[in-house]
Amino acid sequence: MKRATWRGAGGGALLCLLAVSGCGASSVTVEPPHPTGTAATTCRSLMAALPAKVLDQPSRPVQPEGALAATWGDPPILLRCGVPRPAKLRSNSTCLEVEGVGWFAEKAARGYIFTTVGRSAYVEMSVPSAYEPPANALVDVGEAIRRTVPVRTACV
Repeated sequence: MKRATWRGAGGGALLCLLAVSGCGASSVTVEPPHPTGTAATTCRSLMAALPAKVLDQPSRPVQPEGALAATWGDPPILLRCGVPRPAKLRSNSTCLEVEGVGWFAEKAARGYIFTTVGRSAYVEMSVPSAYEPPANALVDVGEAIRRTVPVRTACV
């Protein structure tokens, strides 16, 4: 796997902050992942450790309640834990390292989908194109992932 490194600015500051108007506390309906066993336990730990803000955007409730997912801002930045391995992930795919967490990046119709690699559970983060650069969102969740989702294979 090819490796690229991304580091946030000193003190965890973001390289770019984008304030989006219209943020509210309305819930976001998500397609919940359904991990089992150790992955489910790991994901519950991650949900409890996630930050209140990502890219300075406040968290929003998700539906269904109890889903192993979290959202921030409007349009919502979405994190889901316990998703399947990305279909396009290959052994020679580029691994983007952000704050000590390896990510596989895929361009989506309206932004990017980042999925952790080399961890005990796959964590997916969908970042809408309204937030540029999209990888900055990964900085804010990096510490929670490092603390709760054990590394199996380093990003190389």
